[in-house]
Amino acid sequence: MKIQKIRYLSSRAAWMFLLLFALLLVFLTVFTATAVREGRHLFFAVAGYAVLGAAAYVFYRWIYRPYLESAKVLRLFLTGYTIDALFDQKVLLSPEIEEMTQKVEQIMNTDELVNATKKQAQYLALQNQINPHFLYNTLEGIRGETLNAGLENVSKMTEALATFFRYTISNVENLVTLEEELTNVNNYYIIQRYRFGERLNLSVEYDPESEREIMSCKLPKLTLQPIVENAIYHGIERKIGDGNVSIKIETTATRLIITISDNGIGMTEERLREIDDKLSRTILDYIKPDSEAHGGIAVVNVNNRIKLLFGEEYGICMYSTLNVGTDVEITLPLVKKDTGK
Repeated sequence: MKIQKIRYLSSRAAWMFLLLFALLLVFLTVFTATAVREGRHLFFAVAGYAVLGAAAYVFYRWIYRPYLESAKVLRLFLTGYTIDALFDQKVLLSPEIEEMTQKVEQIMNTDELVNATKKQAQYLALQNQINPHFLYNTLEGIRGETLNAGLENVSKMTEALATFFRYTISNVENLVTLEEELTNVNNYYIIQRYRFGERLNLSVEYDPESEREIMSCKLPKLTLQPIVENAIYHGIERKIGDGNVSIKIETTATRLIITISDNGIGMTEERLREIDDKLSRTILDYIKPDSEAHGGIAVVNVNNRIKLLFGEEYGICMYSTLNVGTDVEITLPLVKKDTGK
C-alpha cells in the first residue's frame, strides 16, 4: 500500500519535505549540542529552531492545509456529494488544473449535459419500444373492441394506459407544466385503481385561488409519477386496509414545493438513512437500471435529474416512520410557463 502511494506526486513531495525537515532537525540538534558544550553560538542555535518552526508553520498553513481541503473536495465530488465546491476552491495545484476545472464548469453550465442526458432518455425509450405508434394503435383497437362489447371499464383502463404510455415515451422534453404532470399521475392512478379498487385513494391539494399560476409552473418531465409509483408499490401494496396518497402543492416567491405523502408501511431508520445518503449525492449517469424501480424511474434518479438541471440546492428529501407512512418533499425553482407557448 505504501509503495502504491509513492506513485503520487503529493506523497513524494510529503516524503521529501519530511526527510529534509528531519535532516535539518538532526543538524540543528548536533549544532545546539556543540554550542552548549563550547558555550558559544547559542543565539544561532535558538534562531535556527525559530526559523525551522516558522517554516513548518508556513508549510502547514500555506501548503498542507489547502491541500487537505482540496483533497476533501475532490473526494466529495468523486462520491457525488458536491459539484459546486469543485469550482470554488481557493488554491489549485497548477494553472493547468485551474484551466481544466474551469473547462469542466463551462461544460456543466451549458446545455451540453442536458442535451446528452436527453438523448440518452430518448435512446432508452426507443430501445424499449420498437414502435410506439404500433402500441398506441393496438391499444386504441382494443379500446374500440371493448366498447363494442360493452366493457366500459376495460375501455377506460385501456384509454388511460394508452395516454400514460404516450406521455411517458413520446416527445422527451426537459420541462413540462405541472398540469401535464398531474394529468399523467391521474392516468397512472386510474390504471392502479383497477388493481387495488376502492382501497387506493389519491388526492391533490393546492390553493384554488392560485390554480392557474400553480398549474402553469414547469418541472422536469416524469417527476411526480415515479414518486407516486414508489408510494404505491413500497408503501401501500403491503399495507392492510385503505391506502391514501396525497399530493400537496405549495409555492413561495422563488420555489415550488410538492409533498407526496402516503399512509403505507413506512421504512426503518436504517433504510431511510441509506436512501438519504443516495439523495445527498449527484450521480451524473442518473439514467440507469434500478432493481427497486419496479419498471419506473427511481426516486434517486429523479432527484439527480433535478439537481443537474437546477442546482444542488434543489431536489428530494424523504421522511418516514415505520408503520405510519412516508413523505417525499420535492423542492424546485419557481419556473412559470412561457407566455408565448
